[in-house]
Amino acid sequence: MARTRRRSASLLTTLVIFVLLLALGGTSHARILSRFVSDGVDADGESTSSIIRLPRGPTRTAEESCEQTYGFLPCTTTAFGNLFLILAYGFLMFKAATFLSSGSELLLEIMGPGIVGGLFLPILGALPDAMLILVSGLSGSKETAQSQVLIGMGLLAGSTVMLLTLLWGSCIVVGKCDLSERNTSLDMQDTRGFNLFGSGVTTDIQTSDAAKIMGISILPFLVVQIPKVFHHANQRLGVLFALILSILLVISYCLYQVFQPWIQKRRLAYAKHKHVISGILRHAQIEAIGRLLDENGEPNRAVIHKLFKKIDLDRNGLLSRTELRAFIIGIKLEELDLDSDQEIDEAVDKVIDDFDSSGDYEINADEFIKGISKYLIEAKRSISNSGAYSSKFIHDFHSKTAQEHKQLSDGSDEVVESVENPTLMITKAVLLLVLGTAMAAIFADPLVDAVDNFSLATSIPSFFISFIAMPLATNSSEAVSAIIFASRKKQRTSSLTFSEIYGGVTMNNTLCLAVFLSLVFVRGLTWDFTSEVLIILLVCVIMALFTSFRTTFPLWTCFIAYLLYPLSLLLVYILDFIFGWS
Repeated sequence: MARTRRRSASLLTTLVIFVLLLALGGTSHARILSRFVSDGVDADGESTSSIIRLPRGPTRTAEESCEQTYGFLPCTTTAFGNLFLILAYGFLMFKAATFLSSGSELLLEIMGPGIVGGLFLPILGALPDAMLILVSGLSGSKETAQSQVLIGMGLLAGSTVMLLTLLWGSCIVVGKCDLSERNTSLDMQDTRGFNLFGSGVTTDIQTSDAAKIMGISILPFLVVQIPKVFHHANQRLGVLFALILSILLVISYCLYQVFQPWIQKRRLAYAKHKHVISGILRHAQIEAIGRLLDENGEPNRAVIHKLFKKIDLDRNGLLSRTELRAFIIGIKLEELDLDSDQEIDEAVDKVIDDFDSSGDYEINADEFIKGISKYLIEAKRSISNSGAYSSKFIHDFHSKTAQEHKQLSDGSDEVVESVENPTLMITKAVLLLVLGTAMAAIFADPLVDAVDNFSLATSIPSFFISFIAMPLATNSSEAVSAIIFASRKKQRTSSLTFSEIYGGVTMNNTLCLAVFLSLVFVRGLTWDFTSEVLIILLVCVIMALFTSFRTTFPLWTCFIAYLLYPLSLLLVYILDFIFGWS
């Protein structure tokens, strides 16, 4: 009920803003903004009166006066007037993104993951950005499109950089918990304040995978820059290849999202098997007479053979399924909950598959020694810092596999709760999605025009305006949701939060870039965005490398993310306006 009231109030606020814009854009009020805020000079150079007067700068002639979008929405040539329009249209785009997000969540709540969660949600989430990028160079002459398309590039770069810097760092700050001796965060425990090394956030393995996918998604940016790097005359060819690659990556990413539950089950089964292996090694270390590794760090065949004899209860030189089953039951892997006969049998089958090279469903001494040796080598590779000759690495390997299994298990128990009156919920979801899509389509063009006019009025490059301001309109709802979710201070909610951030960047680097490249290719525009692409690559590569190979992020890591934001703006300014790259 409360959520319904909030949604009704949100719709009412949106309607009020829209009616106000229509009133300002009427034929008798088309210049009300210009009368309210002006630079003191009209289009013909005559002095005008206004409530707010700005210093006189570059003025437009009558031919350069603003044009009303769709013939009825308001426009102005003044700085404050366009600032008002940017705020108004930005708010409407923010509401469009909110409606799309709410509708997507309702559909996901009803239908669960799979097609809805994997295909529609990523696309709908990127729709406002994609729409703004599309209209930035769709209308007007080729020269106008070449000028305005910089707004689309500013939004693309600004959205990606904001997600990976300001939002990522803020989620670390609000989601931090105390770190344990194992360097993992303790859910709901935040007693150390702003301890840079003693508090932080831990995510699951899937979140690291999402970061790796995000790193792969930068490939189209590299491809499109190849002709520029090698000074090749045919830049359209690079744009075309990058467009094809970005489309293929969008399709691949959506398919990965659709089939992720199946992939997750396979990964969970693999993690469980690895933990069985570690349990076997730990039990073997306890039961064996002597060390499992010799002085050279190689498997000790003599000790492993003694262990084989202890398991071979009937002394026939072969380990039967029954003997292996008794051995695995004796390991007592409480973390795996191998309570049912089916789960125990599955573990036994996987061990037999690993050891039985002859295919007779029995394991002789040589097969057992080779199988245990293979397990030991795998453990050594997984735990490289425990010492090759010590028994500690077996304990560390067991702890590591237990943690991996726990993380995968925690991420695989998502269930779709039953909802009351699903027909009504689906209707609400569809209406919200239609409304959000329509608003994004309608108000994207006037927002781009307002940014362009504000840039002309203030002589501020449109890239910087769109880089800073427009992501606030299209990503604010997701940012607020991410921060609220991270503030729950649990590993699971933190994992989902950062996965969403990486997923949003992936869609920017694939779907939104595909829209931008399509625009450049179809309109025959010049690809001259080297400095802008460079900051996207730098931020994505740094954060992908930083987040792909670790799951715990102490509080100090937020400063790395925060610093990347102003450095990105500074780098573009230096490259474009000092070295003249663009």
